Order: sequence, then C-alpha cells, then structure tokens
Amino acid sequence: MRKRIEPGPGQESVWDYPRPPRVEESDRRIRIVFNGETIADSTNAVRVLETSHPPAYYVPVEDVKMAYLTPTNRRTFCEFKGAASYYTIEVGDKTAENAAWAYKTPNKGYEAIKDYIAVYPSQMDACYVDDEQVQPQAGDFYGGWITSEIVGPFKGGPGTWGW
Repeated sequence: MRKRIEPGPGQESVWDYPRPPRVEESDRRIRIVFNGETIADSTNAVRVLETSHPPAYYVPVEDVKMAYLTPTNRRTFCEFKGAASYYTIEVGDKTAENAAWAYKTPNKGYEAIKDYIAVYPSQMDACYVDDEQVQPQAGDFYGGWITSEIVGPFKGGPGTWGW
C-alpha cells in the first residue's frame, strides 16, 4: 500500500472509513448525466463509506429517470450489502451496459440503500456532488466518487487489489 495521504481542512481520508462499510445520509446535491440527459438529480442520496474506497453515492429511485434503465441478468454479491442487481442505461443512441446497480433486498444493517440506485461514474458523461464534477474510482469495480474533499490512496487501480 502506498502511504496514507493526510487529509487537509475539510477533507476526509478513505483510510478513516470503516470496514464493514457505513451508510450515511447526504444532503449534498447529486446529479448524474448520461448522453447529455440528467438521469438523476437528488438531495436525498446516501453514501456508502468503506475503508480505502471513495464514497459510492446511492440515489433514491424516485429521483432517477428509471425509463432510461433496463434491468439486466448481471448479479454480484457483497459480503456486507448482499446481492446486487444491475441495469443498462440507454439515452438516445448511447448505451452503458450494467452501468447502474441496486440492492433490492439488502442485508441487515444496509436497509437504507433499498430502493436506491448507484452508477459507475466512469460510464457516465458526468457525475456531480453539488457543483463539483467527480473523478471516477479506478478499476470500475467499486464505483467510488472522488471529489476534492476525499483523499487516498484509493483501492481499485492496478496493483491495489492486495491492499
């Protein structure tokens, strides 16, 4: 592991996040844009915080334009949150396969993410926390959102799987 970056004023280190992950409410404005269309806009999101990962934001389905999402057969399993179901996002002539996911029946302790959708920011045109465009977590496995308030180093990129 590379050396932990010491957070500055107003910053958080992902190395201070817990394992198992914690879910917390966020009053920040979360926006997701795909193929020029804002497919989600919410001030009622939650974020999942897990050691070594930037936060993953989950938006309530009522704040997502679900007409652009189609369920797929992809399933994954998180030892903490449970079974995830995936969606392909299609807007106009652009498609992102398995770019969004949800925990329809999350494990005990993670009920707060039921009826919420998360996306891989690397597959979107842009994702925003308030007015800051996020940088996607490397590797497209965890779907973390990196902002100027979050410091690493972050798991997910080449050479980090053994951390």
